Amino acid sequence: MSHSPGRVLSLGRAALGAALAALLTACSEGGGDPLAARGRQVYLAQCTQCHNADPALAGPVGPALKGTPREVVEAKVLRGEYPPGYAPKRPTKVMPPQSALAPDIPALAAYLK
Repeated sequence: MSHSPGRVLSLGRAALGAALAALLTACSEGGGDPLAARGRQVYLAQCTQCHNADPALAGPVGPALKGTPREVVEAKVLRGEYPPGYAPKRPTKVMPPQSALAPDIPALAAYLK
């Protein structure tokens, strides 16, 4: 099967456009920060059972988390409680501590900021 030079060029441009779009999407989700990119992976794997896949939106059980300060992430994930003086978005106490995520707190905080 033979393709005309114009068709081949058009296909090449389409492939380049798709690759560029994928690259831009990846950069916008982690901002090019490897720590935030790791946090996104952890969030999608560990948090989306209760929180929305988009941390700016509320989930079926958990609240939106975009902009959550690191000290709140750490207290809630590691101890299952809020830091003193913090007013939670929802009054529930459903989330159990998840101490196995301790090494990923910096990454989660970077992604959620």
